[in-house]
Amino acid sequence: MNMRIDVSELYEIINLTPPNHNILLIGKHGIGKSQILTEYYQKKGINIVSLFLGQMSDPGDLIGLPNKDNQTGLTDFLPPYWWPIDNKAIILFLDELNRARPELLQSIQELALNKTLAGKKLPEGSRVIAAVNAGDEYHLTDLDPALVSRFNIYEFLPSVNDWLAWAHKKKLDDRVITFIQKNNNYLDSPDQNHATDDLIAKNPDRRSWERVSDIVKSHETIDLIKIKIIAGIVGVQPAIAFHKFVESMNSITPDIVFNSFSKQVINQLNTLPLQDIIYLNEKLLFWINENIQGMSDSNQKKGLLNIEKYLSYLNKSDRREAIANLFNDLQNGDFDHSRNFLVQSHTIIDMLSRFAESIKL
Repeated sequence: MNMRIDVSELYEIINLTPPNHNILLIGKHGIGKSQILTEYYQKKGINIVSLFLGQMSDPGDLIGLPNKDNQTGLTDFLPPYWWPIDNKAIILFLDELNRARPELLQSIQELALNKTLAGKKLPEGSRVIAAVNAGDEYHLTDLDPALVSRFNIYEFLPSVNDWLAWAHKKKLDDRVITFIQKNNNYLDSPDQNHATDDLIAKNPDRRSWERVSDIVKSHETIDLIKIKIIAGIVGVQPAIAFHKFVESMNSITPDIVFNSFSKQVINQLNTLPLQDIIYLNEKLLFWINENIQGMSDSNQKKGLLNIEKYLSYLNKSDRREAIANLFNDLQNGDFDHSRNFLVQSHTIIDMLSRFAESIKL
């Protein structure tokens, strides 16, 4: 059994692990391993080279092509296209390690052991990170125990909140985000341990919901042809569930609470079950976290007043569980910008403090 980690834990592990240690991530396809790592290292200004080993048919793609030195008569290897010619440290991400051809694995052994490839050493500080897709259907090559022993191994499973935070940051369609928030069983493909009549069974993954967002973002209504398009992206059952959800979806969004909290909004909130209020709270924190920076002072002041009114409504309408959920998310979630914004209001601080004290009592 391997240690299971989420995105924030992966970042901490990377920060605490010396570059000479290799890291191997085990996870389902479509959870965004490459994208998560690329965005992380791009923020740090470090170049990441992603190689999909399952697509490499020639060792030359990895190690470069042989070349005869006219002066010595000896054969060496020209650097491959991805080699860092500026001598700056890189992150070499070897995806689909367990789909690599056996003739590639010997070179990967050398990389994992001493960061050397065909006699050339990666720049100082470079790191090798590999990934394998979990599931027997992707397991094409038995990995040598000697190779596996050179990696620190973790089962990588980004949490639903990891995906929701990413989706808000990427500004995916709100209907897609809310659907996954309420139906997170559709975020990843189910374990396929049963036979299917379909030649190729289509199932959802985290990348596919971004494509669904691309389809529906510019359309208020989702008609039959769009449902068929979505079914080709995530599968029939998730597409039907998404359609039913959109038809029943309430119209209160985080920006409405923030910008125009009114009696009409209160009337709509009165019709919502508690769980929908809790979902709205979570979406509100995500929305603030992604939009508050760069917002004008006047809009921030208006938003703060509206949130004060909203929390006061929750308190007066005895939605204590919703306040508890928001308080817990603020304490434990990755909402730094939201926290910094909300603590500017003494009213909100006082309300949450009194609420926290009542819980302790």
